[in-house]
Amino acid sequence: MLSNYLTVKAEGEHEIVIDRSRFITTVARVQTEEEAIAVIQRVKKQHSSANHNCSAYLIGETDHIQKANDDGEPSGTAGVPMLEVLKKRQLKDTVAVVTRYFGGIKLGAGGLIRAYGKSVSETLNAVGVVERKLMYNVSAVIDYTLLGKVENELRSSIYEIKEIHYLENVEIITYVADGELEPFKEFITNLTNGQAQLTVGDTEYLEELYS
Repeated sequence: MLSNYLTVKAEGEHEIVIDRSRFITTVARVQTEEEAIAVIQRVKKQHSSANHNCSAYLIGETDHIQKANDDGEPSGTAGVPMLEVLKKRQLKDTVAVVTRYFGGIKLGAGGLIRAYGKSVSETLNAVGVVERKLMYNVSAVIDYTLLGKVENELRSSIYEIKEIHYLENVEIITYVADGELEPFKEFITNLTNGQAQLTVGDTEYLEELYS
């Protein structure tokens, strides 16, 4: 699993008009090629009267699945520039579909390349991009007498508390990045004079808006 990567925040849509042609872009997060194809087919059905529904997607930790489709536009003028925007923005597990309603003015190859690229880029800006960071759930079981000190220090540190369980002893579960495991253990050990019982648990991704 990747320690961190960028992807689209959520499924969303954005429209721009270029020389009377409407370009409606849909972006979505997908985990598999089947999911990407399902999004494309849904958009095609929704915009069945459009002149073109061009698409591009990147899937996998190493982007091993990459597809671009011009859907009737001149070869290389739609799907590829769309895919290049996803690559340039370093996104993963993302599909983009640009629906074009022709406005009567031909844009030429260069114009089409710019139009499709701009459509995806502006939509990503509108919908938002997030960074997903792989974090460990680290449990620290401590005595109640240490709770105030440990909680205060954690909340003013780089670490983020996930939850606190008030049982026979207090269990504080904290999100810790892979490279921070040892420093975190040392931090808690020093803070509690070695009285904390530390356990490294499962991992999960945390998301924050990427600018």
